[in-house]
Amino acid sequence: MADGSGRAALRTRGRRAAAAFGGRQSSGTRHPLVAVAMVLPLAVLLAVVFGGWEAVITQASSVVGMLGR
Repeated sequence: MADGSGRAALRTRGRRAAAAFGGRQSSGTRHPLVAVAMVLPLAVLLAVVFGGWEAVITQASSVVGMLGR
């Protein structure tokens, strides 16, 4: 079994460091639009580099089809 106390200690240390440098303590949640704004540029870059536009369109049309039911 994994020991969870190591991860808890790292999180605590990270929070202390952020507080020392004037950062605010986050609650661990972020608005969904902020998350999309953070991820979208990387997703577009990967789709262009690896030529995945067809896969994106296929998946999007599948989702639209399921939502339309």
